[in-house]
Amino acid sequence: MRSGLGILGRFGFAAALGLTALAPAQAQTANFESAFDRTFGTEPRAPQTFDAVYESSFERQLAKVADGDQGRIGVSAIDLTTGYQVSVLGDQRFPMASTSKVAIAATFLAGVDQGRWSLTSEFPLLIPVKSGKYSSPRAPVREGTYLPAEQLLNLMISKSSNASTDALLRVVGGPQAVNAWMRRAGIDDFELSRDIATLVRDDGEVDPATRIDNRDSATPNAMAKLLAGLYQGKWLSRSSRDVLIGAMENTTTGKRRIRSALPMSANVAHKTGTLNRMASDIGIFETPDGRAIAIAIYVTGQSLSSDHEAMNKREARRKRDERIANIARALYNGFSSQSARNWVNAEYKTGG
Repeated sequence: MRSGLGILGRFGFAAALGLTALAPAQAQTANFESAFDRTFGTEPRAPQTFDAVYESSFERQLAKVADGDQGRIGVSAIDLTTGYQVSVLGDQRFPMASTSKVAIAATFLAGVDQGRWSLTSEFPLLIPVKSGKYSSPRAPVREGTYLPAEQLLNLMISKSSNASTDALLRVVGGPQAVNAWMRRAGIDDFELSRDIATLVRDDGEVDPATRIDNRDSATPNAMAKLLAGLYQGKWLSRSSRDVLIGAMENTTTGKRRIRSALPMSANVAHKTGTLNRMASDIGIFETPDGRAIAIAIYVTGQSLSSDHEAMNKREARRKRDERIANIARALYNGFSSQSARNWVNAEYKTGG
């Protein structure tokens, strides 16, 4: 994948459905109160309102496919060449699930760059020990096989290995160390609260389709910003950046999500996340003219009710995957149809 040139800019809020579009710095922007945002994106929306609100067919199509009438949906996407950004509920918190592993990997690789440990250092897998839900603040684990750090990192990203993730999370100093690294990177709307063993054991305590739980959550905008900065080499050495992006290119989970919707030429690098009543996928793809696009998609619910979903979990999972794929396709088509725009970036500097 080729490196992009720019990142972010000034947000203009594109009206009553919670979708935002980044406007040129010299252009006048409008601010709207979003009923969609205030009601968690769950109110049915009349199709005719899209044409009145959005200037471009790209924005209208994205708002339609990210409709949240059966559960909250959050989307953020940034063109790393132009700085153009669109989002749906981009500033609202969603459960990260395993997409948090990108931040954990980045924190570890930053330590490698500082000489605190190396990719050849060996650490033990941390394997969950059976325990009752909510029975302890932290789920018990036991040490397993020792593996080189680079193998642990590849497993946690490409295979979404929880035991590998908790191994590296312990090395860096736990969730608080990851949060501290993210704050130093200038990303605030992110909070890792538990290790993965505890997160998985206690999954289901809160329904993310109807309630926001700030634990282990982030906004789509925050995750898109993280991806953009990592891809552009803002926080890691070139070699560490390549290790992380390479692992994301080799991801084998979520075959029906982003990767299924885009052509092979898009060179997708991504990381999935899955918990009870939610699915997510974040990553980078390339447009036909070589621009890199950072995207973060979080989908909750997608059944008429939690009782209905309990009766047909497989169908609900299929619908969440399908939503992610449809949103990814809309983003790919929308960004691919745009010519590169030389918009001034007043707030963020160009990455390496």
